[in-house]
Amino acid sequence: MTLPPYAELLGLIIEPAKAGPPLLMMPFATGVMGRPGFLHGGAIGGLLEMAAIASLQHALAAEEGEGSARIKPINVTVDYMRGGREKETRAQGIVTRLGNRVANVEAHAWQDDRDRPIASARMNYLIVRG
Repeated sequence: MTLPPYAELLGLIIEPAKAGPPLLMMPFATGVMGRPGFLHGGAIGGLLEMAAIASLQHALAAEEGEGSARIKPINVTVDYMRGGREKETRAQGIVTRLGNRVANVEAHAWQDDRDRPIASARMNYLIVRG
């Protein structure tokens, strides 16, 4: 799986998953820090977008094989629920609808407890099938 170059800037690591879409981990570093002791909201949003892209790539590969479709973002909506602290942050995307031309994806980011997300996002992507 190939993530966009922005994933490297955020320091994202793809963690092994038993099944389903990839799980991304963003380590805390000064490059993703906002106000002292907290993650920058843009870094959280970027993590969510990368998790959504990873899950959509995973779903497309399962359907068509690797690299046969390109995706283009249509819109992104991020809901911030609590401040991200100085610790590892994980995110995973879920494809809620995979159509012929459009995909709907949700992504959730959390730190200590997956059931207490720090942010979530809803994204729509245009699928250009090759």
